[in-house]
Amino acid sequence: MQEDVFNRIRRDIAENNIVLYMKGSALFPQCGFSAAIVQVLDSLGVYYKDIDVLSDQVLSRGIKDFANWPSTPQLYVKGEFVGGCDTVRKMYAAGELQALLAEKKILP
Repeated sequence: MQEDVFNRIRRDIAENNIVLYMKGSALFPQCGFSAAIVQVLDSLGVYYKDIDVLSDQVLSRGIKDFANWPSTPQLYVKGEFVGGCDTVRKMYAAGELQALLAEKKILP
């Protein structure tokens, strides 16, 4: 069962440049931390796939095990785990997130 969810996560992060595993959706975040990352990504004008972990309890548990990270939201860029809300906000404020996205050829 866990391998099935891990395979799904691997597929999601391989098929999309940016994936945000979050509570709710980009249009209707269900927690402040998820909303904060949505706000950062939207301000950068990048396309990202949002995946609601509240609608799938297996995924909700599996994503935490996959990244060895205790909570959601979780942001992935080009298949690599970036971090949760605090990490993403700090990287954005320091210009590191923009630099990462430029390096990965997602931002000009």
